[in-house]
Amino acid sequence: MERFQTITPVDGSVYVERPYAKPADIQSALDKAEKAFQQWKETPLPVRQEICWKAVEAFVANKEAVAEEITWMMGRPIAFAQGEVAGFEERALHMIDIAPQALTPLALPEKSGFRRYIKRVPLGTVFVVAPWNYPYLTSVNAIVPALLAGNTVLLKHSAQTPLCAERMVAAFEQAGLPEGVFQYLHLTHADTEAVMQHSSVRHVAFTGSVSGGMVVERAIAGRFISAGLELGGKDPAYISQDANIQQAVDTVIDGAFFNSGQSCCGMERLYVHESVYDDVVEKSVALVNQYRLGRPDDRQTTLGPLVRTAAAEFVRGQVQDAVQQGAKALIDASAFPASQQGTPYLAPQLLVNVDHSMRVMTEETFGPVLGIQKVSGDEEALRLMNDSEFGLTAAVFTQDEVRGERFADQLEAGTVFLNRCDYLDPALAWVGVKNSGRGCTLSQVGFEHLTRPKSYHFKRL
Repeated sequence: MERFQTITPVDGSVYVERPYAKPADIQSALDKAEKAFQQWKETPLPVRQEICWKAVEAFVANKEAVAEEITWMMGRPIAFAQGEVAGFEERALHMIDIAPQALTPLALPEKSGFRRYIKRVPLGTVFVVAPWNYPYLTSVNAIVPALLAGNTVLLKHSAQTPLCAERMVAAFEQAGLPEGVFQYLHLTHADTEAVMQHSSVRHVAFTGSVSGGMVVERAIAGRFISAGLELGGKDPAYISQDANIQQAVDTVIDGAFFNSGQSCCGMERLYVHESVYDDVVEKSVALVNQYRLGRPDDRQTTLGPLVRTAAAEFVRGQVQDAVQQGAKALIDASAFPASQQGTPYLAPQLLVNVDHSMRVMTEETFGPVLGIQKVSGDEEALRLMNDSEFGLTAAVFTQDEVRGERFADQLEAGTVFLNRCDYLDPALAWVGVKNSGRGCTLSQVGFEHLTRPKSYHFKRL
């Protein structure tokens, strides 16, 4: 039987080993999901809500074990790992609470002799393909609203974080979810594509790379089903001359280096007005030098390893290329003795004298590096922020809210932050533009992508 191993970035050992699902297992799961859909879609919404509430409660009850597994599977410092559980709870509970409003039929104005309304009905089986970097936060965005809407769900998690799929399904089973409504499968890439092409799968929710999103689109081409694609970003921030400088620096640096920069909505480019540039750079260097790089199972660690050595080498390559092109590295890597070539442990880095001819300012980094570029004003900042193939989030720092909103209106991004960054409010739609993907999760709007409108046009006789 073909198996896979999860190699922990903590020390390079094998942390998890699992068999891939066999063809018979895959077909059985698809059949169970299709059969369960017929009953689940008829289950009253209050019953679905109650089961989801109980599942969240069961999941949160294991927060210490969940946090330890996250640390060992993908390297997040144990001091921060429970934050993922809190985020899971926040998002899930919000979607549960707004489900009645989001799924209420849309009544049209009275028309003599007719009754007209639109229901939002479930699609069928939703196939969720989740990544390793925020293994619970990314998957909950689709799983909980899909179940609330009356869909069944199949979850394929990253081979780096397989225990996350097992944990979530177990929580819902404990809550009394009927058999077949929510299942996981450990799949090869080929089998993942095959599941997308199965007739019972009616929606694919994918979070990952642009190349991965292209695979999804090719796999479902001609099937006329929907897909939600969250494909990452190269998110910019702008600190203007009237910003609260210390607050802006604290926020951007955290947004750039939390989770070792392995966040699709992390800050990867910083543009600073020339009048406050030196102050921003000085404060940024001081703050970055306070990080402690080390083993993530050490509670004193504030910066853990990247998920694998190859990822760290990619980031090192971006930095080296930039320096060769004239960029200046401001952080002395020797101050972070845990940083070693040939390992996933990588010192944080700030780069100045950067421009858009450098890969580090245009190509997704997904590591603890931030390029800082001086700009003459709003016009130049806006042009550079929009000069990207990505458009997930963008952040603007100014104490003038009217000016900030005017600037935000011109930014090509799914979410624009003012005086904050790198946070998903579940009441807001999570969307991307350009190569950051398409579709929407979270908020009331998110339910629209996991259902289809069905019109009712009744003539009274």
